[in-house]
Amino acid sequence: MENMNKELKINSGALKPEVSFTKRLWVIIPVVLLVGLLSTLVYNHYAEFSWNGFVAGFDQEFLIFVLIGIFAQLVDGTLGMGYGATSTSFLLAYGVPPVISSAGVHVAEMFTTGASAISHHRFGNINKKLVKNLLIPGVIGSVVGAYLLSDVIDGDMIKPFIAVYMIALAVIIIRKAMKKNIIKKKTKRLGVLATFGGFMDAVGGGGWGPIVTSTLLGRGRNPRYTIGSVNAAEFAVSFASGITFMLFGGIHGWQVILGLILGGVAAAPLAAYLVNKIQRKPMMIAVGILIIVLSLKTLSKFL
Repeated sequence: MENMNKELKINSGALKPEVSFTKRLWVIIPVVLLVGLLSTLVYNHYAEFSWNGFVAGFDQEFLIFVLIGIFAQLVDGTLGMGYGATSTSFLLAYGVPPVISSAGVHVAEMFTTGASAISHHRFGNINKKLVKNLLIPGVIGSVVGAYLLSDVIDGDMIKPFIAVYMIALAVIIIRKAMKKNIIKKKTKRLGVLATFGGFMDAVGGGGWGPIVTSTLLGRGRNPRYTIGSVNAAEFAVSFASGITFMLFGGIHGWQVILGLILGGVAAAPLAAYLVNKIQRKPMMIAVGILIIVLSLKTLSKFL
């Protein structure tokens, strides 16, 4: 009996490092990818920056992009949706071209969603099975959408259509907020949902959260684990579309990208902490109305 107990202790002791290492991978993978991406960006684009130009870039406009990044990440991290829709609506209303705004949002999201995934893991908000089901289809959809926007579609031509799409996303957000007595139902075709969400997110500069998160919440899934898991999967989706934008369209508008990154990364831990602390309904309605107002402002320029 004693020998058996010793053997069990030895076996359980041998398993602990393996389990803890698996858990650590949820932090290690985003960190390694982000460091690699940052190193690549610095190496490939260092020649574009002079010291004077770099210092001159930290102006009032840069501060606006930082504030947009903070607000968009607080919205996304607490509601599980709205980073792309919120930041893209602000950028388009501010006059940033669609290709630069969408590419900037997705490159910035590589960092913000990485920070968000780590934060949600830290607070225990992730359902790993759900993340795995969303990850690969979402990546495929985002790569196709990013390629089309970078190399096929004229960004200026689709600007009004993106604004209309943003209004549709805002209506979805408000509609989900107003829904009462949600009955839990089994979610079918997660792969199709993730592919469509990834595609529309890349083309429109937002949509992963409003499409995927709102659908899952509408089926009665637990808000905490749904938001944490969709945010974690969004890291891979944003990474894939951001790399595609870099390969086919290049990187432009470093002020937009850096401002969104700094604001988003700073706000990510606070957003993950607040996910269960805020009243979702009034915030979802307020965010939806804000996106509609910004999108109407963008549309008014074409009328």
